[in-house]
Amino acid sequence: MNAADPLSLVITPRSRDLGGFSVRRALPDGRRRMVGPFIFFDHMGPADFPPGHGIDVRPHPHIALATVTFLFEGEIVHRDSLGSHQAIRPGDVNWMLAGHGIVHSERTGPELRQRGGRLHGIQSWVALPTNREGAAPSFVHHPAATIPRVQRPGVDLRVVAGTAYGHESPVGVLSPTLYVAATLEAGAALEVDPQHPERAVYVLAGKIAVAGHELGEGTMAVFDRGSVELRALAATRLVIVGGAAVDGERHIWWNFVASSVEQMEQAKQDWAVRNEARFPRIPGDEQEFIPLPEDPNRPIRPGESKVTFNP
Repeated sequence: MNAADPLSLVITPRSRDLGGFSVRRALPDGRRRMVGPFIFFDHMGPADFPPGHGIDVRPHPHIALATVTFLFEGEIVHRDSLGSHQAIRPGDVNWMLAGHGIVHSERTGPELRQRGGRLHGIQSWVALPTNREGAAPSFVHHPAATIPRVQRPGVDLRVVAGTAYGHESPVGVLSPTLYVAATLEAGAALEVDPQHPERAVYVLAGKIAVAGHELGEGTMAVFDRGSVELRALAATRLVIVGGAAVDGERHIWWNFVASSVEQMEQAKQDWAVRNEARFPRIPGDEQEFIPLPEDPNRPIRPGESKVTFNP
């Protein structure tokens, strides 16, 4: 990229087929671990499940992050160790603050599993400010009707989390955050909100032009500061994420994010022995869990990055 080009990096996500369920992971990337507070970004689907099938992400732990779930199609039933039991549907936002430790599961509900259906959405994690990594865990569901909608010629925007285009989402972010879901008609233009220092665009469907580049489906573009205008070359659906950088380095290993390896090492040991003071079981989903992906006695190495998706 030349010096005047606002496009600093293009990320092609790694794709995994989880038995008919495709996940494309854009963050973390070997060249860029985070954009603003976003340290994990999965594009789920679109996937069509026949009757009798669905997703079963068994109980697993998190620390020092918040998960943000947003769907375009389908439904996921969330349960967690706080006793939350909530179905999320298109346009809703689930915000789960892990803090010092939480356990959750995500499954297809029995009615949808019986008839079959389609699933398409984004699962992302944001790193917490250092002084909130040990906060009490919490979960909040925001119905679609509460999410701000902004309409411009040929453009429909939803401010999923944080602030953008003069609107603020009700989602309780803990640092400056940008998360917008957008649909653009062919030929429509959209400036990427300039108030946030770190910004990226992920194209879910369609094609856009920006600063002389063409970006198609399944591509994340990371931008430098300054003016960035997107133009839809076809009917396009995309998301914009970013915000302010977090206060210091973050490590990521399996389902744990933290500012220190020691925090993650302790969480790993607590999950290995099923320490219910740290990681209580989930009411109504107590029988299964995802084990640690390797020997719990091997210490996490500083700078190590290991992220898996284990249904």
